[in-house]
Amino acid sequence: MTKPSIMALVLVTTVLGFYCAQGNLHRPWLLLWTLIGSALSCAGASVLNQYLERDEDALMNRTRRRPIPSGTVSPAQALSFGITLVLAGLAVLGWQVNLLTAFLSLLTCFLYVLVYTPMKKMSWLNTTIGAIPGAIPPMGGWAAAANGLDFGAWVLFLILFAWQHPHFYAIAWMFKEDYKKAGFKMLPVVYPDGTMTLAQIMAFSFALIGFSIMPSMIGMSGKIYFWGALLLGAVPLYCARAFQYEQSVLNARKVLLASVIYLPLLLGLMVIDGIF
Repeated sequence: MTKPSIMALVLVTTVLGFYCAQGNLHRPWLLLWTLIGSALSCAGASVLNQYLERDEDALMNRTRRRPIPSGTVSPAQALSFGITLVLAGLAVLGWQVNLLTAFLSLLTCFLYVLVYTPMKKMSWLNTTIGAIPGAIPPMGGWAAAANGLDFGAWVLFLILFAWQHPHFYAIAWMFKEDYKKAGFKMLPVVYPDGTMTLAQIMAFSFALIGFSIMPSMIGMSGKIYFWGALLLGAVPLYCARAFQYEQSVLNARKVLLASVIYLPLLLGLMVIDGIF
């Protein structure tokens, strides 16, 4: 119920924000409390998301075995568990880190649970709305280390914001029949011919390249990162172009795989550049 893959992304990007804010990972106890609080809040938000989508999850092949629709956990248990986790995470961040980090975590939970989740039934723009809370974690790490937000934190936000669009549009394309069955207004469901989905994937693939080189432009990273980011950005763009030429599940999966490989390599490159 706590979606470990999403939590892993949140924690890794939180560490990146913490590192970029001070140029190192000193103050390990502060980082540890930041990660504990962030993990609790993230887990709670994921549980609450599944609580709200329990009826839809029961209709989809990829989600019908989740704890609530399968009957392993009752809706009431999930609701209380999710709220407890979120409150515990906010308490840890507020008392052991700082109030700004706690606020960013609260904002993430609010946008994810109470804005993005219902938006999935209302508009295909839900992916863009959902990309906002998905891009806040590195800002939380930055705020934890610096007790404030500089322009660099917003650059990390933009990178994560752009990256999520090709990633989640590829997933939406692969499982569009499932989403349609559940009544989710994902872009490939609303525009089944694929034109809009492909346009969005291409647009954000280009935007991602532009955002990814910004750290070098503002002095956060150097030439190693700059050229590496350009080279890495060409891979998801190439996969997006292939998907544009042939709309198939295979090419959508390639876009997804490229995004999964791209992000950790880009983040690792940023750290390596900082070391050397």
